[in-house]
Parts: sequence; structure tokens; C-alpha cells
Amino acid sequence: MAEPKTTKTDASVAEFLDAVADPARRADARALCELITKATGATPVMWGTAIVGFGSYRYTYASGRKGDWPAVGFSPRRQALTVYLSEGFDGYADLLGKLGPHSIGKSCLYVKRLADVDAKVLTELVRSGYHHLNGTVLAP
Repeated sequence: MAEPKTTKTDASVAEFLDAVADPARRADARALCELITKATGATPVMWGTAIVGFGSYRYTYASGRKGDWPAVGFSPRRQALTVYLSEGFDGYADLLGKLGPHSIGKSCLYVKRLADVDAKVLTELVRSGYHHLNGTVLAP
């Protein structure tokens, strides 16, 4: 069975964020990292080459394949800041309605600029998504 490509690494989060080419995206990424750190109480860790993760949880697919993934994470992608909530967004319609301009995938929240969304609502989304995993959240 193939190993997951995206795993926890020892790479520096600060160096990764410093290397974000666009100055506005870099500033947003640093601010988002701080927001998620405060919301979760977890230390940011690099997962693969482009995801900053907070906490982790163990998953098992129906096929029996197991792995670890960040409970919450983000990546400063070129087109948008991508926030990953491992549990997805079911049950968060009220908060998403108050967030501001965004789009979502199954477990991805896409935001063009951090200033365009309500930081308190984003903090609550992250906090709820992180803590909803309850006993499955492991130490960072």
C-alpha cells in the first residue's frame, strides 16, 4: 500500500510563510496562522511542502488504509487562502452565512483576502471544527 504524500515534517512554518511570494498573501498567511494558533491552542506544523497543520487525527478508510492528517490546516495558495477543516462544513451553514465572501469544497474553505471575512466567525469555525473531533485530536 502506498504511503500518503502529505505527512508531518520538520520544515519550518516561519520559513514557509516567509517564502510566500505575494506580499499581501504572505501577510494574510501570517495573520491566519496566528488566528488558528489562538483558536486551537495547537502549535503550527508543516504537513508536506505546502500545508500548515494544527493538531492531528487518525483516519481509517473503508479499504482499511490508515493515516494521520491535521485536524485543521491552511495553505496560502495562489488563488486563495485555503483553510482545511477535517470534519468538513456540514452543520456550519449559520456561521458560513455570516463569514463573508468565500467558497467551500468538502473540507476546504476558500477565501480571497482575510480582510474580506469576519475574523470572529472564522475563529469560531476553526475552533468548532478543531474541537468537534473530541477525543480523536492528538497532541501536535
